[in-house]
Amino acid sequence: MTDPSEKRVRAERSGRFAETLAAFAYRLRGFEILDRRFKAAGGEIDLVARRGALLVFAEVKRRADVDAALSAVTYRNRRRMEAAVRSWLARHPRLSGSDIRYDIAAVAGLRVKIAAAAWREGD
Repeated sequence: MTDPSEKRVRAERSGRFAETLAAFAYRLRGFEILDRRFKAAGGEIDLVARRGALLVFAEVKRRADVDAALSAVTYRNRRRMEAAVRSWLARHPRLSGSDIRYDIAAVAGLRVKIAAAAWREGD
């Protein structure tokens, strides 16, 4: 039987690797990564990326297949991330006038699928 702390460590490593792959995918699309793993009261943002006036806040999910990763982002995940985005923008007021997009970066193996504009705030 696997030690629960060992399982957590593996999950943490897997999540970090998925975030690295997603960051690379955004860079290939011309984005600059501004922040990773931003934590605020009530939520977390996996990736913050910018290209021109567009700010992307991405939730990264790793699963066995891309569809499972896409469907793993729940209503609660979205609300918590939106709260974290408000905190992030309050800390970066010069970017508060940017266009904002919420993405899901679905990772399966080495494959990354970016679901651009996966939702709008409050959906």
